[in-house]
Amino acid sequence: MRERFADSDSFSRIRPKGASRRGRRDERFDDVEPEWFPTEFSEYFADTDASGFEDDGSAFTAPVTDGPPTGDRWSTWDQSTPTEKGPEPRPDWVVTELAAVDTELGIVKTGKEADVFLLERGVPGTERRTLLAAKRYRDAQHRMFHRDSGYLEGRQHKESRITRAMAKRTSFGKEAIAGQWAAAEFGALCRLWSAGVAVPYPVQILGTEILMEFVGDGTGAAAPRLAQLRTEEADVEDLWEQLGRSLSVLAREGYAHGDLSAYNILVQDGRLVIIDVPQIVDVIANPRGRSFLERDVRNVGAWFVSRGLPEARVGELVDLLAFDARLD
Repeated sequence: MRERFADSDSFSRIRPKGASRRGRRDERFDDVEPEWFPTEFSEYFADTDASGFEDDGSAFTAPVTDGPPTGDRWSTWDQSTPTEKGPEPRPDWVVTELAAVDTELGIVKTGKEADVFLLERGVPGTERRTLLAAKRYRDAQHRMFHRDSGYLEGRQHKESRITRAMAKRTSFGKEAIAGQWAAAEFGALCRLWSAGVAVPYPVQILGTEILMEFVGDGTGAAAPRLAQLRTEEADVEDLWEQLGRSLSVLAREGYAHGDLSAYNILVQDGRLVIIDVPQIVDVIANPRGRSFLERDVRNVGAWFVSRGLPEARVGELVDLLAFDARLD
């Protein structure tokens, strides 16, 4: 499967788990004063002595690494805390073995805020393996924060100086913002999956990387977006019913997607899956909650109407969801 993506211009290697990041004080931390630097980043300033010599200095040996014999890195499963792992009961396909290895196969999607990569996690020498989508929020130098002002409104970090860095959009502040986006999406996926909304199963989060169910086939071909489906390929009525069921569950939980369209819905073998959920809106607490809910339905409803769905059905779904959310 790896050969499928080997010639891609977008292919990039994942840093092996054993590769050192210590001692690398790069530009993203230049504007952070040491006296208030968060303890969780202390590893960047740890002493790293990797001379490669035996104790007596008489012979040179290759530096010792803990990288896997195959693949790009050891599985990161054991590096996530229990709250950073997907909800239980977990699907049988989730690989949790400590002997598992992650192999990056290529890029699935690029975006303004994050890129999605195809990852295989498997136990060498066995048939125990699965494909995952690795969503990595962009770093301070390459990410476009076009939605941050609305997203961050009313949000505070436990460290007031980190909150100020975020407000000033310093390099470190942007790193903190990326972490909040990733955490928000992972938390939303866990909540929605548990409620029964058709979203990818969230496997784990580590920093600004979310590993989740890959919606596609066994060859690594991603499922098409709803917007990419040809009319003859789509069962419009069935897809509309699936969408209505998921949005109804979402509304009963008190939420709207907030940015729903035919471009962030996938369809795999007739199964509809909603993606990109970091900005879900609390329709009860937000004074514009009903307008967000209605905008979601009308945005995606336009695709269905253009393929034969009676326009009145869109308005009916808006009213139903407002009732489910107890807005009417």
